[in-house]
Amino acid sequence: MSGRSKGRQELADQAMPLSAKLTVVSCRPGEGLIRELFEPLGYVVTAERHPLDEKFQEWGDGPYYTVTLAGNVRLRDLLNHLYVLVPVLDAEKHYWVGNAEVEKLLRKGGGWLAAHPHKETIVKRYLPWQRGLAREALARLVEADNLDPDAKEEAHAQEETEMEEPIRLWQQRMGAVVAVLRSERSKRVLDLGCGEGKLLKSLLEEKTFTEIVGMDVSYRSLEIASQRVKLDRMPTKQKERLKLMHGSLMYRDKRLAGYDAATVVEVIEHLDAPRLAAFERALFESARPKTVIVTTPNAEYNVKFETLPAGQFRHKDHRFEWTRGQFQQWSSGIAERFGYAVRFLPVGEEDPQVGAPTQMGVFSL
Repeated sequence: MSGRSKGRQELADQAMPLSAKLTVVSCRPGEGLIRELFEPLGYVVTAERHPLDEKFQEWGDGPYYTVTLAGNVRLRDLLNHLYVLVPVLDAEKHYWVGNAEVEKLLRKGGGWLAAHPHKETIVKRYLPWQRGLAREALARLVEADNLDPDAKEEAHAQEETEMEEPIRLWQQRMGAVVAVLRSERSKRVLDLGCGEGKLLKSLLEEKTFTEIVGMDVSYRSLEIASQRVKLDRMPTKQKERLKLMHGSLMYRDKRLAGYDAATVVEVIEHLDAPRLAAFERALFESARPKTVIVTTPNAEYNVKFETLPAGQFRHKDHRFEWTRGQFQQWSSGIAERFGYAVRFLPVGEEDPQVGAPTQMGVFSL
């Protein structure tokens, strides 16, 4: 649960295909709660409900389930998820619930609970009959998470643009993405994590894209995107092609289903392991566009940035930066799990030793 290993720390830090079987758990609210708790964390959930008594089927189903969870996660994350969420299923504590339980919840839920869409349910059921403690825990979660997507998005855009400006990398990324969309003959396109609308503006210049949707978690970024494309002055016919949508990449969203293509440009490196797992299912399993274009920094190329200290990421909000091998391994796993084919393209001038500054994966059904 600590994530530490004396001899194999690299394995402790690595997400891998893991499964856990809860042979018998009580969950009176039903299977829906089980899925609400575990699916946002990226798990595939199988729940089998048992009859109250096998000899008397007419008595109906009981509150007991056998639950199997499967996901690509670190071992520490799986164990901490189970530690917190199994008691939430039962919502019965057979010992005194005091301040120590609050500390335990926040300690074991650190890094993932604050972003969980059902954190209020989790906290209240973990601390049953203790409204004061539940309010305290929720307040501390909000404070600890301290997510200001507007401020973070503005800082992210400015810092990375300044570093990449000498090679105009953002322009090369936009051009490469549009070129792939053209080659795939996509017409209805999602730009997920659209930020301040640089790609949206490029897409609007192409008449072949009949419907364009930009989605971002930051209201401020959507406002800037609206200004960048001059949405308020856009002719009605042109305006009908574009929709700006506030939303998170972590959750399944029916509004995103049925599109020809989705672009995810320089986004995944901002997601920690639980959020990345949730994003994978929300996009590749739920929304399931015919084509998905993902770009992310190539960590090997970082040595070429003179202003970047050795060993540091291009932006302090990045949770990881992958080598070409790591990105291809992740992408191939996604393709295999969700039934896509994937190919890889370099973006920017390619160095013989370290590759291109940006790497792109193109997923196709």
